[in-house]
Amino acid sequence: MTSVVELHEVSRVYAGPPEVRALEASSVTIDEGDFVTIVGPSGSGKSTLLNILGLLDKPTSGTYSLRGSDVTLLSENERARVRGTDIGFVFQSFHLLEQRTCLENVMLSDLYNGTSERESRERANHALHAVGLGEYDQRLPTELSGGQQQRVAIARALASDPAVLLCDEPTGNLDSATAAAILALFDELNASGRTVVLITHDAEVASHGNRTLHMLDGTLSETS
Repeated sequence: MTSVVELHEVSRVYAGPPEVRALEASSVTIDEGDFVTIVGPSGSGKSTLLNILGLLDKPTSGTYSLRGSDVTLLSENERARVRGTDIGFVFQSFHLLEQRTCLENVMLSDLYNGTSERESRERANHALHAVGLGEYDQRLPTELSGGQQQRVAIARALASDPAVLLCDEPTGNLDSATAAAILALFDELNASGRTVVLITHDAEVASHGNRTLHMLDGTLSETS
């Protein structure tokens, strides 16, 4: 099995006063095709872990390898490049531009990675079809339901064919029926080989993963 993510004794400490140990030294390997859910109460360190995985923050200690490459000490420009190619983000809020079509919103994922407009359009169309919205390419987000808007956001995350999808409470703004449909989509994406890491406080949502990690007081542990 090929590993996508490897954290070795990674920690994050914010200087004080007082000093805050947001993430205690933690090690985990996530393999290609895993669906990992991370659960824990507010303030437990889930967001800190996600920020490190997404190269939005640097660990205080330890090493982080992504697709076999050490990304721990990359410069800000290098981190931005890797985020644009290897990491797809899905958030609780959809972060769509209301004045742009669905296709244009998905194409924004290629804004800074040098992809040609033609290739970006092709990738965006493919991603919209992958989430069941191929015929909605010229719609505006304001013309869509909440579930459809989240599907556009997922398509944007998929467009660059990332190594891993990082999802932060992606069903938090959705009603139960719509949330179930979005989780079914993540199940389908994972069944097709996509690696998914999903943060949630909801045990039912967490049950969709084939592995569950628990965060409590900055300490990471795994359910056996």
